[in-house]
Amino acid sequence: MSEDYIIDYISGTEVKSSPEEVEAVQPFSIKLVEEYGYKKSQIQTRPQFRVRERPSGKDTYPVDIAVFNDDNKYEDNLSIVVECKRKTRKDGEKQLKAYMRMSSAQIGIWYNGKDHLYLQKIIGPDGRIKYKEIYTIPKRGQRLEDIGKYKVNDLIRDANLKMIFKDLRDHLAGNLTGITRDEVLAQEMINLLFCKIHDEINTPIDENVRFRVGINEDDKDVYQRIKELFNEVKEEYDDVFEKQDRIGIEIKSLIYIVGELQNYSILSASRDVLGDAFEIFIGPAIRGPEGQFFTPRNVVKMAIKMIDPDINEYIIDPACGSGGFLIIALEYVWEKIKKQAKKSNWSDSLMQKRFQDVATKYFRGIDKDRFLSKITKAYMAIIGDGKGGIFCENSLNKRTEWKNATKEKIQFGGFDVLLTNPPFGSKIPVRGYEILQQYDLAYKWKKDKDFIWTKTNTLESERPPQILFIERCLDLLKEGGRLAIVLPDGILGNVNDGYIRQFILSKAKIFAIVDLPTETFKLPNSRGTSTKTSVLFLKKLRKEEKITDYKIFIASVEKCGHDRRGKEIPEDDLPEVINKFIEFRKQYDPF
Repeated sequence: MSEDYIIDYISGTEVKSSPEEVEAVQPFSIKLVEEYGYKKSQIQTRPQFRVRERPSGKDTYPVDIAVFNDDNKYEDNLSIVVECKRKTRKDGEKQLKAYMRMSSAQIGIWYNGKDHLYLQKIIGPDGRIKYKEIYTIPKRGQRLEDIGKYKVNDLIRDANLKMIFKDLRDHLAGNLTGITRDEVLAQEMINLLFCKIHDEINTPIDENVRFRVGINEDDKDVYQRIKELFNEVKEEYDDVFEKQDRIGIEIKSLIYIVGELQNYSILSASRDVLGDAFEIFIGPAIRGPEGQFFTPRNVVKMAIKMIDPDINEYIIDPACGSGGFLIIALEYVWEKIKKQAKKSNWSDSLMQKRFQDVATKYFRGIDKDRFLSKITKAYMAIIGDGKGGIFCENSLNKRTEWKNATKEKIQFGGFDVLLTNPPFGSKIPVRGYEILQQYDLAYKWKKDKDFIWTKTNTLESERPPQILFIERCLDLLKEGGRLAIVLPDGILGNVNDGYIRQFILSKAKIFAIVDLPTETFKLPNSRGTSTKTSVLFLKKLRKEEKITDYKIFIASVEKCGHDRRGKEIPEDDLPEVINKFIEFRKQYDPF
């Protein structure tokens, strides 16, 4: 098959690989079958079904996707028409109404791969046709009037949440009024996600869910029901939300979100899928000026698999951002618990209790950004708990200046594993005597003719945060503890930074270095950074430990799963790095 053609999901025939086909027709065809339950045999894509332009039937419109009441594909049996050609909502709506007016279809859908519109055709007693926007479409065999009347067991499981969240993000970004900041939009989505999850957990299986919108419901009634759900959420998750928090999104957009999500079970989604969907909203809210960037999921997984955290090890990220390292490390440890449970024949309830105990007892995160620390709390709560171990603090401050709750749960020398990507950059220096004087690396250093560095008594006026984070990370680790940290390459290679490397080697053993390509932290739409980075893996030395010659694992990654524009590509060297390190570890035992 030529690269210019793809196989049509419904008919199985070759079709030209146009953007419309790849981004809209095929994804929505899959959605109709896999999520709404329609049979391929009652859907027509190729050859295209044609709707008459006028009653004489001489001129016809080709329909991108036609859905019939059953396998009989004749005009009077047409139920749904889907239009994917028009790029703008206005043009798409006009074309869609034309198709619906001259056919028996009661439901019309416009979808362009980014946004969508659902319409219901209503024929009045006088024969006049009206069109009403609806917020979802019926599943196969479901009546329009039953939309929204779902029980928990009726919800669609294992759906493509990433696609659904992306559609929501694109629609809201273009249609919201009163909310222009990504951070505010992300917060609104977190509020509603918690409402959805709270509803799934607490609604009896024989009752209808409350997170829903029916076809003929009054918008204000829906808004009031969601508002009541959120009040319950604030009471249950009082360490994530504050009393003054409220649903601030306009009613029309709120109902759009509820309509999109009401069919699906969030709780049944895989952790990876939920994480991807979550980051669609959170990602754009994190910008570069404060050195904040998402660490790509494949880099995080590589670091965690190489560090190999165990079930009863204390784990921390002192610059946790939106929680990526903590979430994936938690999932990694949970997989070990699953194996233990299977071997010991544990009940599901015992295994779930162990999941929660581990998340609560062993996982900690700190971030100085209130929004990001709240995001991590929310994220941890959504996937299974551990939210009580997340704190909004400046990790670089004196520990005595931390809040009592933080000091109680985070001790220097208390952690077996530390995973982090600290903020870095010359534009965000750390200043102030009280904070700087804690750190050896905040003082000036001088080197002698033998290139041995000595710390002076002169304190620098400012320091890049990534340098101080190296020292703070070693403060937090136990003797023998393991560290994976993302650092700019200059620290590992610049001549004038030799004192940093000497300091590291006086405190820790380097057991691996993974060099990352410049595009690693590039994100779509020209966001992100091109700073060249590496992941440095360390083991903190024990007192009096003598270092002799040893092997270091070094890898250079050329492809990281996306290009310099942030666009996904199939080439990714990181899984191979993991495999090579596992082989290295079997032979040399770097821990």
